[in-house]
Amino acid sequence: MGKLSERILGIEGGGTKTAWVVLEREGGKVLAEGKLPPANFRLATPDHLRALFRALPSEVDRIGIFLAGCGTDEDRRTVEKLGSEVWPDAKIVAGSDRVSGLAAALGNGDGIAINAGTGSSVTGRRGLQIERAGGWGHILGDAGGGYFLSVQALRLLLREYDLHRGEMDFAAAILRSLCLNNFDELVRWAQTADKMEVAMLTPVVFDAAESGDANVNEIIRGGARTLAEYTGAVARRLGLGAPGVRLLGGVFLGRASYVDAFRDELAPLLPEARVEVAQQAPEYGAALLAAEMKQSLPSIFSFSMKTDADGLAGALTEQRNPRSEAIGKMEPREIAALFVAEESYVQDALRERIAELAAAIELVARRLRDGGRLFYLGAGTSGRLGILDASEMRPTFGIAPDLVQGIIAGGVTALYRSAEGAEDDSAAGSEAVGVRGVATADVVFGITASGRTPFVLAALARAKELEARTILLTCNPHRDKSQKFDVEVDLATGPELLTGSTRLKAGTATKVALNIVSTGVMIMLGKVHGNLMIDLTVSNAKLRDRAARILAELGRCDYNDAIKRLELHGWNLRHTLEADRRDPG
Repeated sequence: MGKLSERILGIEGGGTKTAWVVLEREGGKVLAEGKLPPANFRLATPDHLRALFRALPSEVDRIGIFLAGCGTDEDRRTVEKLGSEVWPDAKIVAGSDRVSGLAAALGNGDGIAINAGTGSSVTGRRGLQIERAGGWGHILGDAGGGYFLSVQALRLLLREYDLHRGEMDFAAAILRSLCLNNFDELVRWAQTADKMEVAMLTPVVFDAAESGDANVNEIIRGGARTLAEYTGAVARRLGLGAPGVRLLGGVFLGRASYVDAFRDELAPLLPEARVEVAQQAPEYGAALLAAEMKQSLPSIFSFSMKTDADGLAGALTEQRNPRSEAIGKMEPREIAALFVAEESYVQDALRERIAELAAAIELVARRLRDGGRLFYLGAGTSGRLGILDASEMRPTFGIAPDLVQGIIAGGVTALYRSAEGAEDDSAAGSEAVGVRGVATADVVFGITASGRTPFVLAALARAKELEARTILLTCNPHRDKSQKFDVEVDLATGPELLTGSTRLKAGTATKVALNIVSTGVMIMLGKVHGNLMIDLTVSNAKLRDRAARILAELGRCDYNDAIKRLELHGWNLRHTLEADRRDPG
């Protein structure tokens, strides 16, 4: 018997449903297909995804799992891990539903795919360049998708009722579809309904528009207009004058009138565009990507990738520490003594890099004096330490809130919950620098204990393209040094007591180094008098007491008189001192 052709399972999970198909590799024959409940990665629990995967065919060789909300490398690894629990012998690739939609609509060709289902997104490709618009989720975006159209229609309904007691036919249709009896019940329903339940009203909205309701029809036209504007913007960024435009998603597939409205709105913007409804559903794109199992798109939409494991393994921070090999058998006092003794390596590492730390102070002070800003940038512990140092600058030295800023891989969530996979997203690092508006006058200060974090290195590379100055702080002198920066500070803190736990010595050394640089910069900028903080923000009782004591010392007055003078000047210590110098009496 000949070798059986591989069976390929493609899965596309969105906000309304999860569609799947099993194809035979040779010839592409459809062996099975179906639909399951929704699978938005950001909304579904791991148990929900496991249960959904177990309901799918088990005898498959390759699997493509592409879910809404699965946008980062960490997300993709999580989905692949969940998939491997159900299909341990299959080859699995995971990613965002944007990717599967693009593959279904365009194959390997160039063009623009517009997906309008529960949400909406516009994604274009020209060669290896990817551009996107929309797809920001139902709270901040998704204009033109089912949820957006339904919410706009519900708002119209209530507004017209309040102003004119109008829209009764449409109101009756909405209430009937939901088995509700009045507007109060409708409001209570809307307060608890999820995005999918709201989007399910889309057919009712279209029915009203197609029956001649001018106000509802304008909502439909507005959604199509926004998607057309996004399409035009993507085409301009890609340099596509006559792109092939493919339409996907339940809103387009279910309503020819929406396709016509989109064509009408796009025509003035891209008169040469060729607009068609996509012939393949996104789950077929997921299967196609599983069949190829290669990274054919830039990392912003890439599949899970192997990290530079060999480079990381060589980092000094990843080596085993011979002094702590028996730490698991030590008594509490022995553990504490070992940790205290280990801190000597932090002092030695900092002492060896005094010249580089001084260079960092000089560079940042010069740039801030000339109108620039300082951006700390890191992932995990390094990112949190950068955010911490940036947040302390304003209350300590009274600077503008945007003068020193912190950027962390994974965003604000990473401050209190691990998002370590975000450190591998190089595209996000580059994008963060652009979104923050980094310019020539600024300094971008990258922090990475290992010296090889993709998020940080990509951000620094982008900063150099923007002609900003760059600083790199690591705890790994053995790092790859092919990428050059204006100042490089490599602290040789050595192996951690817990192998690879860089929140220990590396974290301590990083915090001290940031203290040195930021405080040194503020000293250079005249934010202190001697060793006293004269620009501190007086925001609580402790700081009021400190300000009064400083003024009493510098102004040679008693404590109570200092309080009266500070109150007169709004508790601004610097202004009070300057006023005293002008009027010593």
